[in-house]
Amino acid sequence: MRDITLADLCIFACSEAFRTPREIVATGIGPIPRIAAGLAKLTHSPGLMMTDGEAFLVEQPVPIGPRGDHAVKASGYLPFSRFFDAAVWSGRRHAMVTPTQVDRFGQTNLSALGGTHAQPKVQMLGVRGFPGNSIYHPNSMFIPAHSPRVFVEGEVDMVSSAGYNPAKRIDGGNYSGIDLRLIVTDLCVMDFGGTDHAVRVVSLHPGVSFDMVQAATGFRVEKGALAETPLPDTDALAIIDRLDPHNIRAGVFKDNPPARRAAA
Repeated sequence: MRDITLADLCIFACSEAFRTPREIVATGIGPIPRIAAGLAKLTHSPGLMMTDGEAFLVEQPVPIGPRGDHAVKASGYLPFSRFFDAAVWSGRRHAMVTPTQVDRFGQTNLSALGGTHAQPKVQMLGVRGFPGNSIYHPNSMFIPAHSPRVFVEGEVDMVSSAGYNPAKRIDGGNYSGIDLRLIVTDLCVMDFGGTDHAVRVVSLHPGVSFDMVQAATGFRVEKGALAETPLPDTDALAIIDRLDPHNIRAGVFKDNPPARRAAA
């Protein structure tokens, strides 16, 4: 078996976020989540559907990067204009995204940093589809660089998507559609099983301690079972290689280190 890298480990961990017996659309934004969705489809969740990233619904994952002579086998036409009715508003979608900031209750920021709403210090993409996505279907997150700048103390600078913050709840509000599943980072896997659905660490990547995670997090993070994040087996690695023939995943992390972190 070839050496297992941090990218491989994160893909394998992210694929668990998509585990489902349902027929839903898996949307992985970025190389790691995209490959993870394909890995989930080809292993534990065969009912998953996905898009080719352009205009078609596919049952067979499309490799990322230049396709060469690979022919996409489309199962249906799914342009952007139809995607909302087919998957988003119906709740038949699970997206994995990479926000710029995340707070203790899973509120995210993709829009602006610092300053005021009218004049932020840094203007980014804007909220995009995050507000609607956060209340209509399940969501997970992939964070390639776990740090206090991402996992911020207090509240994110601008709330781009809803979370579980009890201070934001109003009497009579319907929050049943908020369904945050997993956060996979370069250090650990977290869920929302803490107090009032706060972020909780459920597994540590090989060689990572809970203290390392806490030091890289701006808020007090709660402990779950703290198992060791499983490594992909030979079959999973073969699928990852097939879905990423150009090894684009290696560019997500600097030098793409081994999955097992060396002792400091």
